[in-house]
Amino acid sequence: MSAPATARRYKRILLKLSGEALMGEGKYGIHPPTLSRIASELKEVAEAGVELAVVIGGGNIFRGVAGSTEGMDRASADYMGMLATCINSMAMQDALEKQGCHTRVLSAIKMEQIAEPYIRRRAVRHLEKGRIVIFAAGTGNPYFTTDTAASLRAMEINAEVILKATKVDGIYDADPKKDPNARRYRTLTYMDVLKQNLNVMDSTAISLCMDNKLPIIVFDLTQRGNIHKAILGDAGEIGTVVGVGETAWA
Repeated sequence: MSAPATARRYKRILLKLSGEALMGEGKYGIHPPTLSRIASELKEVAEAGVELAVVIGGGNIFRGVAGSTEGMDRASADYMGMLATCINSMAMQDALEKQGCHTRVLSAIKMEQIAEPYIRRRAVRHLEKGRIVIFAAGTGNPYFTTDTAASLRAMEINAEVILKATKVDGIYDADPKKDPNARRYRTLTYMDVLKQNLNVMDSTAISLCMDNKLPIIVFDLTQRGNIHKAILGDAGEIGTVVGVGETAWA
């Protein structure tokens, strides 16, 4: 059941999905049932009156950094990774439109046959009209991750928060799968994330958010309903909030 618009905490959000989130239990590619489940949750968020933008990584198809470590030219490998994000974006668009959502893919690399070129004012207008906007091809530049692209796009469209979807319910002081005594943070400062080298987003993305005081909510995407809980203001219960303030344990 969709929440009434008056109950939401955020008006405009950006959701960052990893490419691996689309794999389900597989080791490669896109798992259609998983894609459909995520799309249904995004539909619920849009129906609650939230303006939703999405950035999807490409690691389920090709990861530029991994390619460069195997001897490929880093710039070429990164461009291949950008194309992988376009494949994922088209798949998400198809899944959303099958569920009746109005969706637009905006690409930082021009490919008019399959996506609109990224223009900031056009993206904002789509959001204002209630369309789900998917940003493809990262920033359009090599050496920048899709995490950085998510931070950049979020600030360009004046999003109020970045939702960083993972397979873990927040940020821990150790790997919870290996250390049973690992503790989850309820809140974290940007500086603590950088100082402790926590694997949340890359340092460029964190620094961009810190400079612009843009909060990041890290949560478990595999638990249905968590996106909705985050926009209702229950972020500290379902994950970790990175932002201005103090570091606190859950």
